[in-house]
Amino acid sequence: MPTRAVDYLVQAVAALDVHHVFGVDGANIEDFYDAVFDTDCDVTGVVAKHEFSAATMADGYARSTAGLGVVVATSGGGSMNLVAGLAESFASRVPVLALVGQAPTVLEGKGAFQDTSGLAGTFDAARLYEPISYYCARVNSAAELPAHLARAVVATRRGGPAVLLLPKDVQQADMGEVEPFRVPAPAGTADAAGVESVRTALWTARSTGKVVVIAGDQVARDDARAELQRLATALDAAVGVAPDAKDVYDHDLPGFCGVAGSMGHAELVDAVRGAALCVLVGTRLPVTARTGLDEPLGTVPVVSVGAEEPYLPALHFTSTDLAATLALLAAPEDGAAAVTSAEPQRRMKELTPLSVPEAGGPGLRYRDIVETLNGAIESGTDVFADAGNTGAAVVHHLRLPHDGRFVVALGMGGMGYAFGAGIGSAFARRWQPDGGERRTFVVAGDGAFFMHGMEIHTAIEYALPITFVVCNNNAHAMCITREQLYYGDRYSFNRFRPTDIGAGVAAMFPELPAWSPRSIEELAAVLRLCLDHPGPSFVCIDCDPDEIPPFVPFLSVPRRHP
Repeated sequence: MPTRAVDYLVQAVAALDVHHVFGVDGANIEDFYDAVFDTDCDVTGVVAKHEFSAATMADGYARSTAGLGVVVATSGGGSMNLVAGLAESFASRVPVLALVGQAPTVLEGKGAFQDTSGLAGTFDAARLYEPISYYCARVNSAAELPAHLARAVVATRRGGPAVLLLPKDVQQADMGEVEPFRVPAPAGTADAAGVESVRTALWTARSTGKVVVIAGDQVARDDARAELQRLATALDAAVGVAPDAKDVYDHDLPGFCGVAGSMGHAELVDAVRGAALCVLVGTRLPVTARTGLDEPLGTVPVVSVGAEEPYLPALHFTSTDLAATLALLAAPEDGAAAVTSAEPQRRMKELTPLSVPEAGGPGLRYRDIVETLNGAIESGTDVFADAGNTGAAVVHHLRLPHDGRFVVALGMGGMGYAFGAGIGSAFARRWQPDGGERRTFVVAGDGAFFMHGMEIHTAIEYALPITFVVCNNNAHAMCITREQLYYGDRYSFNRFRPTDIGAGVAAMFPELPAWSPRSIEELAAVLRLCLDHPGPSFVCIDCDPDEIPPFVPFLSVPRRHP
């Protein structure tokens, strides 16, 4: 059969070991879905409820596979809806390929519906996507597609999105006798001298004092957890993690000092203050991961290993393959004894929680909710949290079980991210040989739910093993906290009329197990029921909108009075 451009694209997606593509259908992308239906390749098209969520599904899929996520969208408003999701992937260095339908080339600049060609005064989609992608191209003919696709795939390996704009007639065009898509070979890091300078700094510090490692999300994306653990053991290092990297070093391993930054722990600050050297691994240490550390880091030498230079001065080695680089760094100095690879003795270490003002309002408290989650979630569970007060509590208090993935979208902090990303991850886990029916937890506030929570419909459609936990304080609570602290609590635009989200979801989806526990005991019982249910489940918990979360900037500023 003749190979259309869309058939070539679907075959290429399969060659890239991607088995699910996420999007919303429409006239100028429908030929791609037609090709997915016809293909013999193991590729499933998943239709989301909104393109933002489709983009976050591709993002979550990529984060859990350490591979590529693919999102497809139609022209016009559909393509515009991708922007916030792709911006998160760009800021967080997540490889996502966006295939975006466009009006036919013969109608560009001639009044076509949803024309974003930039011709005849129309909006130019390419100029929109260029700042949030490492490659963006308008494919003007089927003959151009293989080269553009290869460049796009290579670009995503830098850690971020690539975008191909695909006019409808180009998608439909016959490509004739075209060679199958060949996955471009990865280009590794090869600066041996740079590795050696970092290794020398590490082992010199190891001989003179304590080394502190702060690890970031790139460790997870490069599948370098084991190598990080070996390096930490070899250096007898104290280890902290960035807020979005709670899964890269188990909390019960020796030397763990907690989370860095605005939702972090005092133990890590103390460790850095007394260190001979601080090593950043796979993190640029942005403000959310650096809050409270600027002063001690100003007096301690810093080295960095990762895809991008950190935001503070450091001896930096660029690595796009942390697994290989950390293995080299863990090799002992000449004459030193090799470190045993035996599994270290695990131990529970109680970290000092941030002290927050006592809340006196209705509902359950954040810490109690997260501690109850800690007692329920099992090894291998993945947790996706939304930004905000709920996310701060999860970052600070959650003790992620062994072999789980933890993601919180701090690149752009878009509300509702976790719903789509958790779904994308669950699809990825279902495909992986060792994934089975491992459960995903999505933890978010009611503000995030009202933005993109209807993606639970997608989880129901595919019977995904996801438990959605919504903390409902009938507010945009972090905005309320800011109103209270910085504006004297003179007013609030961010308190809403009470809603019974749990009852609403139960009525909308009768087949979905949905609960609204009113006590910690009820919550613990409900979570056990969720774990026993093979498909999706939903839990809504009333909370106090005036509770101050464990967030350092809110705990160190005096309340402003009018």
